[in-house]
Amino acid sequence: MVQALQKLLGAIYDVPLTYDVADFLLTDRGRLPQSVQASDADEQVLVAEDGDTIWVTLYLEAGVLRRLEAASPFEALHAGNIADYWTALEGVSHFVYLARNAAFDRAVTLLELELQGEIDKYVGSLWLLQEQNPGRFPVELHHLLFERARVDAGLAGDRIGLYRRANGYAERFCRRLARTLRLPGASARAAAIAELRRFYRLNRERKLQHIERMA
Repeated sequence: MVQALQKLLGAIYDVPLTYDVADFLLTDRGRLPQSVQASDADEQVLVAEDGDTIWVTLYLEAGVLRRLEAASPFEALHAGNIADYWTALEGVSHFVYLARNAAFDRAVTLLELELQGEIDKYVGSLWLLQEQNPGRFPVELHHLLFERARVDAGLAGDRIGLYRRANGYAERFCRRLARTLRLPGASARAAAIAELRRFYRLNRERKLQHIERMA
């Protein structure tokens, strides 16, 4: 499942799959560092530096992956599996983004990581829904992801403002992207993909400036 998610993001953003996310996956909470074992989060990305080496681990709760294997979102994405899909997709999004930027020796901030993760949940869901039901634009997706979703204060802790800020920026970007995608003709999808790929390669400051200019 995680490899399929990495392949999906790689195709959307034209990102070479240099590393296999499955090689960095951990599903046993007991093997996490003591400092994070108490967390109830179903998804965590752990990063550590040792000299010139960066160590990355993606933790996904085993039940999330079992449920996705039993009801694959690549066959049908629906209300029963979309929450688990978003959990797994966000984790893979973080991994892919960290790996790509590490390859260019570029630091990544938490705000940047969370912003891209929120966008990837929207875009990754949109891609599957349109493949599974061509000709229909899932207008409800924006409402579910950005208007109904709430940041869990217990999990976010003192970073709750950062997560809300990332969600707000992602909402503005995806609202504009949706307007492009709903235009008639194949050129609209091509324009949206070009926009996504350009945005993906911007640093945090330029990402935020780009979104602010969209208003």
